[in-house]
Amino acid sequence: MLEPHRPPAWVESPFLRSLLAGGLAGTTVDLTLFPLDTLKTRLQSSAGFSRSGGLRGIYRGVGSALVGSAPGAALFFTTYDSTKRFLLARRTSPSGGNDALAHMAAASLGEVAACAVRVPTEVVKQRAQALQHPSSMAALTHILAQRHARGYAHVWRELYRGWSITVMREVPFTMIQFPLWEALKSWRSAQAGKPGVSGAEGAVFGSLAGAVAAGVTTPLDVLKTRMMLASEKRPMGEMLRQIVRESGPRAFFAGIGPRVFWISAGGAIFLGSYQWASNVLGGGGDQL
Repeated sequence: MLEPHRPPAWVESPFLRSLLAGGLAGTTVDLTLFPLDTLKTRLQSSAGFSRSGGLRGIYRGVGSALVGSAPGAALFFTTYDSTKRFLLARRTSPSGGNDALAHMAAASLGEVAACAVRVPTEVVKQRAQALQHPSSMAALTHILAQRHARGYAHVWRELYRGWSITVMREVPFTMIQFPLWEALKSWRSAQAGKPGVSGAEGAVFGSLAGAVAAGVTTPLDVLKTRMMLASEKRPMGEMLRQIVRESGPRAFFAGIGPRVFWISAGGAIFLGSYQWASNVLGGGGDQL
């Protein structure tokens, strides 16, 4: 008698499933929504939208996004899913009362891990998007060339400029987005009486969760963009005071429309494609 077919062992690995699904999700969303990201960056630039390029060359800087998308997203999801499984297996309340805290903690650790890749990618990408350099490669070459005059420590600081504000932006964002996304999925799963959700459902819930988180964290995103585009590294407090002094409080909501739209659409693509890929690889739910 023939034994029933079993999937390869690597498909059954939760870690590899998160790695592959996360890499696919990151590349898909960044390539799809890159023009909107460019417009948002130019709206937030202190040089102004028109002087930063306006509607011209909206794919400028896409090279750095291509390089950083898959590793950053894969690193996030492997950390997030591993931490979530660990915490949920040790929860004290069988009714799921601690689930939101587990999702918040897992998402926070995932974002810190992903920022190791995301911050240098963002620095290079945004300088190309704002027309400070003709391409991502030119922006990266300019930063690396400074090692001769200012040393490797300076190059490291330049590549990770905005690290603290990026983490300060991403952690609150993901602490809102992922518990909300997980809660919506759990609600839908209970309502439909099935163990998981489809890729399409994951996309809808990802869009809603992303829109809410994007609106709340826009001021942190503006501060991060200004710090990354500054000609010299500036302390966060000093940059904050400069924005208030020169542009007023309204500047902290510059680009909120494109940001909310971009991240809402991005949440649908990112979390929808992740859910679909995870389902296909055996992560549960309908493979739709």
